[in-house]
Amino acid sequence: MSEASKLLETVQTGYTFKGEHVKIGRAMFNGEVVPDADVFLPLKTLNRHGLIAGATGTGKTKTLQMISECLSDNSIPVLLMDIKGDLSGIAAAGAANDKINARYQQLGMEYKPAAYPVDLMTLSNEKGIRMRATVTEFGPVLLSKILGLNDVQGGLVALIFKYCDDNQMPLLDLKDFIKVLQYIGDEGKQEIEKTYGKISTTSTGTILRKVVELQQQGADRFFGERSFDVEDLMRISSDGRGMIHVLRVTDMQDRPKLFSTFMLQLLAELYATCPEEGDLDKPKLVMFIDEAHLIFNEASQALLQQLETVIKLIRSKGIGIFFCTQNPQDIPAAILSQLGLKVQHALRAFTAADRKTIKQAAENFPMTDFYKTDELLTQLGIGEALVTLLNEKGIPTPLVHTMLCAPRSRMDVLTDAEIDQLVASSKLAAKYAKEIDSDSAHEILTRKLEAAAAAAPQAEEKPAAGNGGRTTREPSFFDNPVVKQVGRTAASVITRSLLGALGLTGRSRRR
Repeated sequence: MSEASKLLETVQTGYTFKGEHVKIGRAMFNGEVVPDADVFLPLKTLNRHGLIAGATGTGKTKTLQMISECLSDNSIPVLLMDIKGDLSGIAAAGAANDKINARYQQLGMEYKPAAYPVDLMTLSNEKGIRMRATVTEFGPVLLSKILGLNDVQGGLVALIFKYCDDNQMPLLDLKDFIKVLQYIGDEGKQEIEKTYGKISTTSTGTILRKVVELQQQGADRFFGERSFDVEDLMRISSDGRGMIHVLRVTDMQDRPKLFSTFMLQLLAELYATCPEEGDLDKPKLVMFIDEAHLIFNEASQALLQQLETVIKLIRSKGIGIFFCTQNPQDIPAAILSQLGLKVQHALRAFTAADRKTIKQAAENFPMTDFYKTDELLTQLGIGEALVTLLNEKGIPTPLVHTMLCAPRSRMDVLTDAEIDQLVASSKLAAKYAKEIDSDSAHEILTRKLEAAAAAAPQAEEKPAAGNGGRTTREPSFFDNPVVKQVGRTAASVITRSLLGALGLTGRSRRR
């Protein structure tokens, strides 16, 4: 039996599944496509998360787009993090050309262009559905980790949340949090220390600087109302396909702290909101995080631990997470070990460090008798990748050099006019378009301070009318003539007694 025949048998055995599955490509051997060696993706194991990696220009984004189309066709909602701004075209049908037709002929398939149901979303002022969250939804623990606070400072943040909860003061946006922080360190310090203990002025100043740093990255646009309901990510379109939500974060590359803040909050909200599902026949939602290194590069150790915990546990909620990045080493080892599907596009070896990285990447894949993995990683063509995944029993499938299917939607961006039309037709755009500024901690404390200032006794007396502009006041007990006379007599007696005790009589004083 030839090596190609052995590979065909291995692929057909390893990539045959009982449940629902989708075809993502066909196996290759010695640079040629092997007929009938189809590579399938089982929907049941997509909540085991995944990785799409490869050097710039090798086809990572198109692979992400193609898999998203397959999920949508099978009624699975998708959330795409569009960092580079080149995923909006999934809302429009693609166009056939000679290269695409030749590829699909080798794959034994027919190319059928298709547009997909898409909602555009944004964290900033770009066109799309505004995504926001309140400070309360973050909670003291997550907010402290995002701000990079120590235990003492984190305890102070927990005190702020407790105080606001006890006094019915909602924490909705960052100006609410800042107002309370300033209040407990100044006007309200004595009042709060009686109930909640001592407050360090140094800690309040440090926390304030951390919040200002977050504001400098545009966090004010993200914190507030209306808060985004994660259930809106799990909608099915009128034709039965899963909605694809494209979050346009092209302006987040220079604001990685805000991006990582949003991602962690979204994952935490999904985990807290979604019920336990166990192993479903297909996931409820799949998220693709493009340029994933932006999250990990700026994340503190505490933040990474929180993310690792969510990644491990959110699988049972029926949610899959796929990271897309240039190098597998961009993903922390603890998280990389949790990723069941691996689609590895070509890597480039220009330096000794690059060759070392490629060798490490090759060691992350199952052993194979058909390929020299470390050499093949530098020889993969555009739209080709090494693929391995978990089968329905949770066992890794054989490593396969795969020619991947091309997306059926447009492999380019939408025009401004198309974006305007897409946003105008969205059912969610109107729901989240209006920014709400509810009565919250900032307004409540402002009124409290103003009322206290108005009620405080005035240091200056008011001038009385008809009295020549002279000031006057209400008569007191000591203004009574009898009281005045008793006071003068008592003062005289006390003075003489003191002088006598000192040996100073009236005569000696005159001398």
